[in-house]
Amino acid sequence: MTDSFLNARPSTIVRPPAPPKKWTRGRVGGHFLVGLWATLLIGLVVYLYSAWNIELIQKYGPSYLEGLKTTIGLVSSSILLGALISVPVALGRMSKNRIASAIAYAYVYFFRGTPLIAQVFLFYYGLGSFRPQLEAVGLWTFFREAWYCALLAFSLNTAAYQAEILRGAVRSVPLGQWEGAASLGISKVVTFWKVILPQALIVALRPYGNEIILMIKGSAIVALITVYDLMGYTRLAYSRTFDFQAYLWAAIIYLILVEILRHIWDWLERRLTRHLIR
Repeated sequence: MTDSFLNARPSTIVRPPAPPKKWTRGRVGGHFLVGLWATLLIGLVVYLYSAWNIELIQKYGPSYLEGLKTTIGLVSSSILLGALISVPVALGRMSKNRIASAIAYAYVYFFRGTPLIAQVFLFYYGLGSFRPQLEAVGLWTFFREAWYCALLAFSLNTAAYQAEILRGAVRSVPLGQWEGAASLGISKVVTFWKVILPQALIVALRPYGNEIILMIKGSAIVALITVYDLMGYTRLAYSRTFDFQAYLWAAIIYLILVEILRHIWDWLERRLTRHLIR
């Protein structure tokens, strides 16, 4: 009797059904917004289908691809140059030297506190007024090209944001990492590059992705200084056809580009943080 009682399997526990969800204000508002976005998306698809202009695609499609290449090249180059500049700026922000800290703070304060379009105009139109002085020092060849001026403005702008991202990520690494490396006789320079920086980059990975996405969307302003990127060719196509589809297709291309980058960044984050318990 006792053995049969001990060996008996427990009966399956039947859980009570989940209580029905109430239609709260938040739930109603969420369903309304989802329905609104779905309606707008369907309307956009219907509009593009009804207003399909094959001549526009055939004539300006290759130009859009050329503009997309220019956009990707400009953004990627400025991000890489900005990353190189951001390291000494971040070190200056964390430095105990008042002069270095003040210079780095002023740099970050200026480029984060002023609009990117104003910075682009400042380099292209502002420095262009000093042509004799630039020719005297051999820099006019660089500043007379709109693409180089945009590259310089974008690099300095994103370097300020990347410096703050890097500084915050370095600050998030526990001080015990520094103390442990010092107890082993490792210099501070080697500790920073080999121990602190790899951990900080994992923390900064998501903000870096957001910064790249913001740069992609912000790069459209270079069309205002005669750089024929994606938006530059879009303006050209619209000025010749007055077809609103030109801007819609540009918006779709930007959206696809951002989505591709977002998925790549998600994969990269999962790959680099697979050893962490999440």
